[in-house]
Amino acid sequence: MIKIKTAVLVGMALFTAISCTNSKVGTAKIASEKKDNLAGLKLPFKMPEIQIPIFKADTLNIVDFGAVPNTEQLCTNAINTAIEKCSESGGGVVVIPSGLWTTGPIKMKSNVNLHTQNGAFISFTSDLKQYKLIESYFEGSKVIRCESPIMGIDLENIAITGEGIFDGNGAKWRPVKIGKMTAGQWDELVKSGGVLSKDGKIWYPSKGAYLGNEEKDKLPKKQTVENMEPYKEALRPVMVNFVNCKKLLLDGVTFQNSPAWNVNPLMCEHLTLRNLTIRNPWYSQNGDGLDLESCRIGSVTNCRFDVGDDAICIKSGKDKEGRDRGKPTEFFVITDCVVYHAHGGFTIGSEMSGGVKNIYAKNLTFNGTDCGLRFKSVRGRGGVVENIWMEDIRMNNIPTDAINFNLYYFGKSLTEDKETGEVAVAKEPVSEETPAFKNMYFKNIYVNGASQAMKIMGIPEMPVANIQFENMIIRADVGIQMNYTSKIDFKGLDLRLDKPGIAVSFSNSQNVNIEGFKSTGENQMFWVGGTATKDITLNNEGKKMIWDKDVKVLEAVKNEVKIN
Repeated sequence: MIKIKTAVLVGMALFTAISCTNSKVGTAKIASEKKDNLAGLKLPFKMPEIQIPIFKADTLNIVDFGAVPNTEQLCTNAINTAIEKCSESGGGVVVIPSGLWTTGPIKMKSNVNLHTQNGAFISFTSDLKQYKLIESYFEGSKVIRCESPIMGIDLENIAITGEGIFDGNGAKWRPVKIGKMTAGQWDELVKSGGVLSKDGKIWYPSKGAYLGNEEKDKLPKKQTVENMEPYKEALRPVMVNFVNCKKLLLDGVTFQNSPAWNVNPLMCEHLTLRNLTIRNPWYSQNGDGLDLESCRIGSVTNCRFDVGDDAICIKSGKDKEGRDRGKPTEFFVITDCVVYHAHGGFTIGSEMSGGVKNIYAKNLTFNGTDCGLRFKSVRGRGGVVENIWMEDIRMNNIPTDAINFNLYYFGKSLTEDKETGEVAVAKEPVSEETPAFKNMYFKNIYVNGASQAMKIMGIPEMPVANIQFENMIIRADVGIQMNYTSKIDFKGLDLRLDKPGIAVSFSNSQNVNIEGFKSTGENQMFWVGGTATKDITLNNEGKKMIWDKDVKVLEAVKNEVKIN
């Protein structure tokens, strides 16, 4: 950032202070506003009323506490002192005026609305010494981590609002993989400094980041804040981290360029997230957009995502630690959101060991997102995902699967039949480590271009169960493939294949019913295999199907298949 002469800075600071005073009334109005995000929605479950924070009209300006805009001078003390004073006096609004502001970690307090004016750009410092090591959480586990640029623990009645931009300076933290860059981009990145991995395929921004990632065998077995200090630069924090907070509002602002995950409420209740823009570079490692983790009761409305990993993520802890915590993510309504680049548009898992239930998503648009609806876990996670409703979902230009269930995430790769996609997996005993995905409902799903329409990979001891699909129009290269499923119903499926192949194939599945089915572009409608398959009903709308031409079935289970 360019340094500006002192005389000019003083004038700008005075102008900012005057302009902020004139906006005090408007800020108070925003702070005390209360809206019902769920008005007019007919939800399929009884939703508790979301408690939205309300604030006093008292307004403090960070300029009055010594913050100076448009320099590299840190405003950390000014921002945090203003927040603390505001909270101590009973709460209110802390204003960040328009201007460029450089700061270290911002520490939120109860009863404070941190309000950013249009034109406020808050850049978190690239001086990583400003971020202390603390006991924290990441990817569902307790870990030693650097403190987040924005953080709040055990708070109530808090908000970040306005039209400002928070930039996490993520390039100073994140490694970059060679496969995510063009040759020219990679050469330019390497020339900028940093350290390459041993195989030359990963760039690290610093020696400390290299050590913490490439020499993990040298890390202390029992990690503490003290003994992890040499590896600090590898311990990337999430950007916006609220832990065990109640009545949280995030409204209108932009969060971008995070060190790791972008926005991550953990074990929070009564969340209202609306009108947000959440951005990360498309190549950003662990560059998730929103991770709702072990949270209860909330809404996500009218948000925009363009990120480097999954966009809207529902999580609840990982493996035994998540199961022992026992806090599911539940009672969330997610509506009117758009996702551009992301690995998954809407994702549940893979850290879902505490369970996920009673989630309703409506009117989501995915444009160029790698995968549309993504559900993932693996043996060892445990946890139950159930009572999930998705409707009015539109997708355009999806490079992989429009809908994907993968119960082998990070597990052993499976050997699939090249033509049918059939897999055979050994059955294991059911235990607390067995993940379960069931009772899910999809309605009005429209896909204009995907590599594959749908892929469901369940596990034999716990098939993906009781899934209903209604009114779907999907254009894709490859059709629908299902392995280890149970009680799957399709009503009104219009499948349009851009490449000849099998429209729908499934194996080792039970109680599958397909009615109102139409397809174009395929060279075969159905393939049914797997010796555990039984009770299959197939109905092609307006056309009589012929055995061994339109429908091919493994001889051992032919009596289990009915065609209409």
